[in-house]
Amino acid sequence: MSLVPDSPAPRSVMSRDGLALATYDFGEAAGLDETAATVLAVHGFASSARANWLATGWVRELTRAGFRVVALDQRGHGASARPHESASYSMQALVGDVVDVLDTYMIDDCAYVGYSLGARVGWHAALEIPERLTRLVLGGIPDGDPLTRFRVDEAQAFVDQGTPVEDPLTQGYITMASGVAGNDLAALVALVGGMRGGLQPDPADPPRQPVLFATGSDDGILAKSKALAAATPLGEFVEIPRRNHFNAPVAREFREAGVEFLTRD
Repeated sequence: MSLVPDSPAPRSVMSRDGLALATYDFGEAAGLDETAATVLAVHGFASSARANWLATGWVRELTRAGFRVVALDQRGHGASARPHESASYSMQALVGDVVDVLDTYMIDDCAYVGYSLGARVGWHAALEIPERLTRLVLGGIPDGDPLTRFRVDEAQAFVDQGTPVEDPLTQGYITMASGVAGNDLAALVALVGGMRGGLQPDPADPPRQPVLFATGSDDGILAKSKALAAATPLGEFVEIPRRNHFNAPVAREFREAGVEFLTRD
């Protein structure tokens, strides 16, 4: 028997470049209607809406607090389309997917919760559509490009021919991505290739909305996350005790801090 609650059937949203994006509206199952304040939840690299937000208790806590939760499987992930061409992946494309989801659901404004890759997308979405994202919870986000050391050539050779990956960091990503059932490794490698060298969080140009940053105490990006929070005019920071980059989303302290921040007057 699964310990993860059932998720609603995905609703397909068509992206502006013709990809089917899987989205989930958790409000109806919780007895909330479309007038409830909405949180858009966007997961991290090699994860999914179900794994990042439903299985970790975030959906439960947010709906108990009265929020309608709409979650997105980002392109290349979950039940969404998984193109294998790097040209399909850029920060502009991922932010465009957020806008397309809001437009399809006819959501004028909402809060945003993102982790890792989803947090980076949220940073840029907050800059592009500031009138539509009222406040944000961004977990596991540093400045700069965390994938500069990822060897796309080695990862692609592994996908195409099974050639062993020699670079330890690249192998770590491959192992992590391959360990999640249902992941499409070719799509995830294409995503890394498409996003490397693109738009990155810039402390000199931060969002102006209230933003809660959260990072695990055992995460190597901790100092850079704190620096982003300090550079954000309405930024706050919470350190998640005894957590690293991969297990921070399940931390009760992270959920409680996020819900308190989103419900604050």
